Amino acid sequence: MLTALIDYESGNLHSALKAFEKISSENSLGSVTITNDPEIISNADRLVLPGDGAFPACKVALEKSEVFEALKHAVLAKGRPFLGICVGMQLMAKKGFEFEPTNGLNWINGQVERIQLDDPSLKIPHMGWNEIAIDFDHAILKDIKNGDHFYFVHSYQMRVFSHEERLAHVNYGGDITAIVAKDNMVGLQFHPEKSSHSGMKLIKNFLEWAP
Repeated sequence: MLTALIDYESGNLHSALKAFEKISSENSLGSVTITNDPEIISNADRLVLPGDGAFPACKVALEKSEVFEALKHAVLAKGRPFLGICVGMQLMAKKGFEFEPTNGLNWINGQVERIQLDDPSLKIPHMGWNEIAIDFDHAILKDIKNGDHFYFVHSYQMRVFSHEERLAHVNYGGDITAIVAKDNMVGLQFHPEKSSHSGMKLIKNFLEWAP
């Protein structure tokens, strides 16, 4: 089994690579590679789309890359398991409103907008550890429970319009989406590779998931 971490020049992939390689090696779950090769992406068994930075810049970088069509075909036509991380998760939405309205991949019925805080003592970005509340059970959440902590760094959030597509949320001056899922696709607002044992569990669950 091959898991491909997609390189479209939008973030440092090496910490994610180390985490995925560790879990893959410990559990005999195949190999992991960073790639911008459309052929490798087309033939990979699982796909991971990380992302750091602004929604419009990441979307433009993805569309301009050679991997864009291969990614869509692998996920939508072949049904390959897909994981979006941070901005990679936000790109799954219909539209983003960071700096300017920008169309997303339209895989999740939602939009990305700036975090609005009810508590003026809190700061943006939402940065650090926070505990999730689970909305719907899912295979990706095996051995994950309410109150487990994950590491977040973001100023924008995905507002999900189809409630069944939101698996978990956190509270940070209001309700913020943490995990989304639909069909063979999952998105994580937090960084699993920086989230200690709980993050490693989620990576393992994704590598074992058979949607």
